[in-house]
Amino acid sequence: MAKDRSKKPGGTWETARTIIYALLIAGVVRTFAFQPFNIPSGSMIPTLLIGDYLFVSKFSYGYSRYSLPFGLGFFSGRIFGSVPERGDVAVFRHPPTNRDDFIKRIVGLPGDRLQMIAGQMYLNGNPVDRKRIEDHLSRDHRGSVRRVPQYVETLPNGRSYIIREGFGDRGPADNTREFVVPPGNYFAMGDNRDDSNDSRSWGFVPADNLIGRAEILFYSTDGTAGWLEPWRWIQATRFDRLFDSVD
Repeated sequence: MAKDRSKKPGGTWETARTIIYALLIAGVVRTFAFQPFNIPSGSMIPTLLIGDYLFVSKFSYGYSRYSLPFGLGFFSGRIFGSVPERGDVAVFRHPPTNRDDFIKRIVGLPGDRLQMIAGQMYLNGNPVDRKRIEDHLSRDHRGSVRRVPQYVETLPNGRSYIIREGFGDRGPADNTREFVVPPGNYFAMGDNRDDSNDSRSWGFVPADNLIGRAEILFYSTDGTAGWLEPWRWIQATRFDRLFDSVD
């Protein structure tokens, strides 16, 4: 009796087709819905820590060329664009080179006047509410304890978050000129004020550079385990941060 050999090629094709469909769906989701990002620096401490992995909603602000992989857009401007709210933690392509992805907090909208005076943010001539809370305590490799001042900053729309002032109110960007945010641009700062490369030094974020809004943490590691050390992954995982929303 002859064997039926038609099933094997069909089975191989079905497997390949399933993989292709899965890759296409993942590509569509990544391009138009949610994209994963990781945090490589401490500019958003304590809101985001080095080693955090999060999802960014790409539909929150609409789509620009930077919504597509490698920024290979076939159009200019934004499609289905919407305006960020003050306090949003946003991912954007860093101007003026437009090569690297940055994540900061949007604190200034088009038309706003913003200035830092002795560590205090002034928005449209009024001081933004800032209340001192307990210091953050850290210990270096020699055992010395360092106290870092912390504040709860509350924007006029009621959005609150914790900021840190590593050099007190005497940091290199704690006193600035007054910035006037031009139309179609935004002002972004890191929550770790004295350790953040942000709009205070390089200027405004064009609306076209926005990629999306940070939404939720899906993983966090303290960095003590490498990707080739799976036996240490559990110990390195910050379980208390998993599935936290980004506020």
